[in-house]
Amino acid sequence: MAPKSSGEHTQDDDTRRILLASPRSFCAGVERAIEIVERALQSYTPPIYVRKEIVHNSYVVDDLASKGAIFVEELDEVPDGATLVFSAHGVSPAVREEADRKNLDVIDGTCPLVSKVHAKARRFAARGDTVVLFGHSGHEEIEGTYGEAPESTVLVESADEVADLSVPDPDRVSYLTQTTLAVDETNDFVRELREKYPNVSEPASEDICYATTNRQHALNEVIAESDLVLVVGSTNSSNSVRLVEISRRQGTPAELIDGAEDITAEWLDGVRTIGVTAGASAPPKLVDEVVEALRGFGPATVAEREFTHETMHFELPSVLRGTGEGAAERPAGNDGS
Repeated sequence: MAPKSSGEHTQDDDTRRILLASPRSFCAGVERAIEIVERALQSYTPPIYVRKEIVHNSYVVDDLASKGAIFVEELDEVPDGATLVFSAHGVSPAVREEADRKNLDVIDGTCPLVSKVHAKARRFAARGDTVVLFGHSGHEEIEGTYGEAPESTVLVESADEVADLSVPDPDRVSYLTQTTLAVDETNDFVRELREKYPNVSEPASEDICYATTNRQHALNEVIAESDLVLVVGSTNSSNSVRLVEISRRQGTPAELIDGAEDITAEWLDGVRTIGVTAGASAPPKLVDEVVEALRGFGPATVAEREFTHETMHFELPSVLRGTGEGAAERPAGNDGS
């Protein structure tokens, strides 16, 4: 593949450039969810169960499993009365009701930004709207949001599907989106929805989370200069997959990798500049390992392209505040935060 020119950069023919997009890797919601499981493992009597993957990253899940967390798909795998952590992606009211029936001590790891979308779904449905939910069928976040008001919610997976929508009252329509979508595709969806339903009610603030948006904008800072983009993240990570798609839509080849071991020499043939980023659920450690692996293929310089500096922080659920390394063992308790 022919290398792109950078107008401002000169380097030896044998030296590659590695451009790090920033922000990248963990967001505040992911850090919170991981810390919830780690503190529960330290502070509660085992076993500690986690419904679904706490975040969509195989490295994180394997690490927590090695520390004692037991990951399950559904609650029928959890003994009555056990301690259970809900993942960052949120759950439907039906799952919460099942947890109550099983007398589970629940610690809620749902990202606060996902919880806000759930609250909007309840509010829009309660006032009589048809809620058009834009997202990916089968994703845990969509299952949880849809479950808030299934009788009033219609799932749309692409802007093209808007044309076929049929609702009881065209003047009583609102919309919500999955928090991890591509900004450009979501804008296409909103534009089509506004055209079909001019009186559509919009959320007071967009649902795509700050971290998803920031990582996409940061990637845009390096795409034009890159011959190849490597995105660190797992295949079931929606925001990571979106980063790959964004790069490819702009004409720059991109690969999704779980870690440095996935890099192949063939990808680097003729490549002079490599853009590197990571989805919001991928640990920074994996990016460091990718950079070192790339250096192993020959001399390389490393530069950072910072779009913005993130300072967001979310509090832990109340039952875990003040717990942690060295905390005394304590019984589990219900937590609805």
